[in-house]
Amino acid sequence: MKKNLFLTLLSIVLIGTIVQAQEALFGAQQITSPEIHENSTVTFRFAAPNATDVEITGDFLPTVKMETPMGQMDGPGKAALTKDDKGVWSFTSTSLSPELYSYSFIVDGLKVTDPNNPFLIRDVASVTNVFLVGEGQASLYRVKDVPHGTVAKRWYDSPTLGMDRRLTIYTPPGYEQSSEKFPVLYLLHGAGGDEEAWIALGRTAQIMDNLIAQGKAKPMIVVMPNGNVIQDAAPGEGNEGMYKPAFMIPKTMDGTYEASFSDIIKFVESNYQIKADKTNRAIAGLSMGGYHTMHISRFYPNTFDYMGLFSAAIMPREDATSKVYNDIDGTLKAQMDNGYKLYWIAIGKTDFLYDANKEYRAKLDAMGMPYKYVESEGGHIWRNWRVYLTQFAPQLFK
Repeated sequence: MKKNLFLTLLSIVLIGTIVQAQEALFGAQQITSPEIHENSTVTFRFAAPNATDVEITGDFLPTVKMETPMGQMDGPGKAALTKDDKGVWSFTSTSLSPELYSYSFIVDGLKVTDPNNPFLIRDVASVTNVFLVGEGQASLYRVKDVPHGTVAKRWYDSPTLGMDRRLTIYTPPGYEQSSEKFPVLYLLHGAGGDEEAWIALGRTAQIMDNLIAQGKAKPMIVVMPNGNVIQDAAPGEGNEGMYKPAFMIPKTMDGTYEASFSDIIKFVESNYQIKADKTNRAIAGLSMGGYHTMHISRFYPNTFDYMGLFSAAIMPREDATSKVYNDIDGTLKAQMDNGYKLYWIAIGKTDFLYDANKEYRAKLDAMGMPYKYVESEGGHIWRNWRVYLTQFAPQLFK
């Protein structure tokens, strides 16, 4: 009897020791953060008994004006946490609308991630935690019990750039078992992004799985290239090894990417079951990717039937001396004369590129070039670009 009692107590002690060791190893704390409540408020907690000041910053808070490399823009606000008698700091948000949100803590002036939330995402060189609230629009960003597509990281030869490069490809559910040929959407990232941006920050796989399952979008292949032509792949994934990602790197908007884009199309159409004609090609992009979309689609004016410009960075550039930028009006007219199904422009009302897009639409109006225009709330943010993808994809290949 005593022996059994001793063994039981020993087991409890050993289990407790192992649990504590695991917690110490992984830096976990005995608190829940974030805690999403039924009324869509969210409580954040951070254990820091010796800290004197803890704040939270994130895109769920009211925006503030910030200076950025692109000028003054709306950025995430901040809020103070309060400390309890156990040294745990906490903050509860207002009721949040359905969305994917990101956040970080600021502890005595140092920005840190939440040690209790393992879900992280990288945007350029910043790593933040993320969480999903509610259904509605956010339901498209969730992994649902529906058929799933496949996400692959593929390397392709770019003779124009003289290197092998990496891109991300989404193939729709059932692609591997099918002999069917599919249409393709080329989806381009913004400045500071790479071939991982749309699949991670944009939730492309979840969006496409859910739209296809709901019958709102046709099954399609989505190609997400790296628009930074001096890189073979995202930082840490290519032959340059691990280095800090930068917001703007050389040659991203000087015409080199646009001139080399046919290498990507050739690779995709040689290696995938593609309907290789204009009717079954679409191209879209956000910010810098919208700039690339506009120029690629008019430089190859009889290649795409669907174009999507999401908060497009349509603005003059001193390094835009490539032949790609010759005769912009003439190539736009050729694109218009060749005909297309959809030229879709979307931007937020407070986006710093709003006026540039307004001027571009005036140019199209003067030419008589047809387009559809969507104006949303908000600024130059991923929240808008995810929504734009959910609006754009259902209009393709009808």
